[in-house]
Amino acid sequence: MKLTRIAQLGAVTAVAALALAGCAANESTAGQTSAPDTGPALSGTLSGIGASSMGAAQEAWIAAFQTDNPDVTVNYAAEGSGAGREGFQAGAADFAGSDRAFTLDEIAAGPFDGCAADSGILQLPLYISPIAVIFNLEGIDSLNLDADTIAAIFAGTITNWSDPRIAEQNPDVELPDLGITAVHRSDDSGTTENFTDYLFQAAPSVWTWEPDGNWPATPVPGEAAAQTSGVVAAVSGGNGTIGYADASRAGDLGTVALKVGSEYVPFTPEAAAAIVDASPLESGRESYDIAVELDRTSEAQGVYPIVLISYTIACETYADAAAAALVTPYLEYISSPAGQDAAAAGAGSAPISDELRSKVDAAIALIS
Repeated sequence: MKLTRIAQLGAVTAVAALALAGCAANESTAGQTSAPDTGPALSGTLSGIGASSMGAAQEAWIAAFQTDNPDVTVNYAAEGSGAGREGFQAGAADFAGSDRAFTLDEIAAGPFDGCAADSGILQLPLYISPIAVIFNLEGIDSLNLDADTIAAIFAGTITNWSDPRIAEQNPDVELPDLGITAVHRSDDSGTTENFTDYLFQAAPSVWTWEPDGNWPATPVPGEAAAQTSGVVAAVSGGNGTIGYADASRAGDLGTVALKVGSEYVPFTPEAAAAIVDASPLESGRESYDIAVELDRTSEAQGVYPIVLISYTIACETYADAAAAALVTPYLEYISSPAGQDAAAAGAGSAPISDELRSKVDAAIALIS
C-alpha cells in the first residue's frame, strides 16, 4: 500500500515504548527495542549500503522495524563508507551509511541518481560512537597514551612497546621488549578519516598527512586489513599489534585511554556524546544537511575526541515515491529515543541528544 505524504509524516509516534523484539532468521540476537507503530501497513523492500561501523546498529534497527512491519524487508550491506556513498550516488541503494558526510563540493558535483533532479540530500548524524585504539599485548588490558605517541606509533617512528614515550605514561605497566605492528584499514573508510583527523588535529607536529578515508601511501608501516572486521581480526591474531576500530567491536582486546588536558579518558558512549554536543555544525550547509565539525583538540573534562559519527544519507525528494514511503518511517524510528536505545543496547553507541534529534526530525519531515 502506498502512503500519502500526510500519512507518511503522521505514521510514526513521537516516542515508542521500549520492548525486546523477537528475532527473525536474519536478525541480531542482541537486545532489541521495538519500533513505533507505523499505522497503515507498510510493504516493500528498502535497501541500504555503507559503513561497517554501524552494522550492529543497523541489525538492531532492522530487527525491530521488521518485527513491527512484517511485510517490509530492510537490507543493509556493510561494505564500508566509500561503497555507501558511491552506491547511493549511483542509485543502487535507497539510503547510505557513511562515517563522513559528503563535502559541499561533492554534493555540488553530484549526481544522485535515486533522487529527483532538483533534490538535495539529507545527512543525518544518527550513529555516534567512540573509535577505540585497540591492541594485543599479553596480560595488558589498558594503556594511557597521548596524541603524539599514538601518531608516532602509526607513523612508524615508535616501533617497540618498551619505548620510553610509552613507558613514562604507564609507570605501573610492565611493557614487553616487543616490536609494534600497526594495523590500518586497506579500504576507503570513514573510520580511517575520523582517526586520521584526530591525529592531524591533536598531533600536527607528528602526523602531517591530511585526514583522508584512504591510509596515506607513506608511511607504510605495519599491516593493512579490509573493513572493521579485518582490522579487529588482524589485531586479535597478532602479538604486539595495535589498530583502530569502532569501539563496539573492541571485544576482549586491550584499549587505550586518551590524554585530554591533564587526564586520561577511556572510551565510553557518554564521553563520545559529550564531544559531539560540544562541537559546532559545519557552516554553509542547508538545514537538512546536519554535518558536525568535530573539535578533536577539546580539553573539556570527560570528552573522548576520537569519535565516529555515521551519517544516514537520504534524498530530500526521491525519484521513486515508493522509496520515500519506506525511508521516512524507517529514519523516524532510527532517530526516536526507542531507536537510539536499541542501537545503544546492540552496538554500544551513544544516543543522540534531544537538541540534535529536533534538527534531525525536522529534516526527515522534508522527505517526499
